[in-house]
Amino acid sequence: MSTFIGQLIGFAVIVYILWRYVVPPVRSLMRKQQDAVRTALAESAEAAKKLEEADAMHAKALKDAEAASSKVTDEARQDSERIVSQLQEQAAVEAERLKAQGAQHVQLMRQQLIRQLRHGLGAESVQKADELVRAHVADPAGRAATVDRFLDELDDMAPSSAVIETGASARLRAASRAALVELTKAFDEVAGGLREPELTTLADELGSVVSLLISEPGLTKHLAEPTDDVDAKVRLLDRLVSDKVDEHTASLLRTAVSQRWSAVNDLVDGVEHTARLALLKLAEVEDKVDEVEDQLFRIGRVLDAEPRLTAALSDYTSPADGRIALLNKIVDNSGIDGTARALLSQTVAHLRGERADEAVIDLAELAVARRGEIVAHVSAAAELSDAQRNRLVELLTRIYGHPVSVQLHVDPELLGGLSITVGDEVIDGSIASRLAAAQTQLPD
Repeated sequence: MSTFIGQLIGFAVIVYILWRYVVPPVRSLMRKQQDAVRTALAESAEAAKKLEEADAMHAKALKDAEAASSKVTDEARQDSERIVSQLQEQAAVEAERLKAQGAQHVQLMRQQLIRQLRHGLGAESVQKADELVRAHVADPAGRAATVDRFLDELDDMAPSSAVIETGASARLRAASRAALVELTKAFDEVAGGLREPELTTLADELGSVVSLLISEPGLTKHLAEPTDDVDAKVRLLDRLVSDKVDEHTASLLRTAVSQRWSAVNDLVDGVEHTARLALLKLAEVEDKVDEVEDQLFRIGRVLDAEPRLTAALSDYTSPADGRIALLNKIVDNSGIDGTARALLSQTVAHLRGERADEAVIDLAELAVARRGEIVAHVSAAAELSDAQRNRLVELLTRIYGHPVSVQLHVDPELLGGLSITVGDEVIDGSIASRLAAAQTQLPD
């Protein structure tokens, strides 16, 4: 019993010790474990809730992504369809452009080929025509026939209304032209009764005055300038030439400075023109007009055929004495003397920029014009027969309404027909010019 009680008391002590010292820590530990479990359970529930929310958001994101993907796909499909449509349109336009360009290129190549064929055939035709024409005109009768045909064509021409001018007047403006007319009238009045040596003196003195005016441009400007006080210019002239020239010369010079000239140099040209008229009047008095005219035209043709000689005579910067000496050599070799020589010397000495050959031709035309005629410069492949020359003179006289003097120049290169120059008007009916025209009209 005591053992049982002892055991019971020991058991109670053990229980007390356990309850006192073991149970509280265990209980505290269990409480902590329970709290930890409850916290873990709460966190697990929260995590499960967040997971559920994440699953929901994921599902929504997938749904949104699917919708966006569907939208992007639709837009991409529409863009691709639009791009395909645009590319198809551009391809169609480009194809049409290339097609049109190709057609145009083909047309250009066709036209170029046609031009080449035409040019080749045309050149071949012109060459053949040239050979046939040259063979035809090699016969004098055939060459003469071309002249007759041209004269027939000339016969059908309507009368020309052209005003033919030669020499100094052709280059003058209205005021100077009127002044030259008045000066020429004064010359005709003054020189009407003069003979040799008065005409020679008149020509020499007028030529000296021309030289003075050329060397003294200031003086020339005062004498030629337009002014209402003409008497002042006349008084200045009288102081210069008084007791130095003949009264006939002085009278003509007073008339010259009293006129209204368009340009200063026109006064010089007018006085030089009057000096030439004095020598031509001398030729009329001596009944040598035809001879002087022929000699002047002959020298003109010589100069025209010798460009270097013409250039030397035309160089007005070189001394006049040297140029006149060169002219005298030409004149001596051509058998020209007297009035024609004086006219040529006077003309060459007073050149001021014009060509010597043109000045000599102007001089010859002035000689013809003094007889009331105009000059027709005619080029032919061969000499004309008397009948052809007479018919040509008759036709040109009828066309221009003036007597015509024909100056013939033979140029075998013309092949046939005639080339006629009257003043500034040219009637070219030569075979060579027609062949050249046919050559230039070939397509490029």
